[in-house]
Amino acid sequence: MKLAGKLALITGGSRGIGLGIAEAFVAAGAEVIVCGRAAAADVPHQVRYQQLDVANTTAVTGFIEHCIGRHRRIDILVNNAGVQVEKNVIESTDDDWDQVMGVNARGTFNMCRAVIPLMENKGSIINIGSISGAVADPGMALYNASKAFVHGLTRSIAVDHGPHIRCNAICPGWIETGMLEAGFAAASDPEAARRDALARHPVRRFGKPEDVASMALWLASDESSFATGQLFTIDGGMTASSPLNPALF
Repeated sequence: MKLAGKLALITGGSRGIGLGIAEAFVAAGAEVIVCGRAAAADVPHQVRYQQLDVANTTAVTGFIEHCIGRHRRIDILVNNAGVQVEKNVIESTDDDWDQVMGVNARGTFNMCRAVIPLMENKGSIINIGSISGAVADPGMALYNASKAFVHGLTRSIAVDHGPHIRCNAICPGWIETGMLEAGFAAASDPEAARRDALARHPVRRFGKPEDVASMALWLASDESSFATGQLFTIDGGMTASSPLNPALF
């Protein structure tokens, strides 16, 4: 029970990676609150759900004040809420900017700014970045930029707010979620794109939410007490490979 007695907040925690992390934290003994933009969500009965738009600063402030009023503390924050738009720079509109940067960048910033002053000693913030913050996925200009922001913010928080708070980012690769399917759907030949992507993974599979959850559990626990300001890549070895497609050799 690595997280017994700890309270964890997880944004975007009603499905995919966020839900996987919530389930892992509950199994480790944490009290878990997840939030999302929908009015309601199908989450495990041990998890409390709260509707929240993380891009709305006022809403975030009110949500955190409510949590503190009820629980008196916040031990773990996981910023997982994220959206993507499959467009390049020329195709992207102001509305696309507001949507992607609002949730992925401003939303992460809003949550961190609201929680940091209220965290007790040894608080842990885990931001969900992406390999796309370091290497650009084609046709995903705003998403790539937003994740690069998350990586930079992670380092700044670790430097500015240690030793009382640790802040790290997990950078997933291709994980089996709705975002993965949307990415393939945008390809000219989705099945060929899927085959090529699999061939570029030394483990020969895509990731699962529980793969990311295992890293999040370690970062949330005291076992990772000397890890802060780091970006942990979970991508099945994809970014370790050369540009050559191993399926052709």
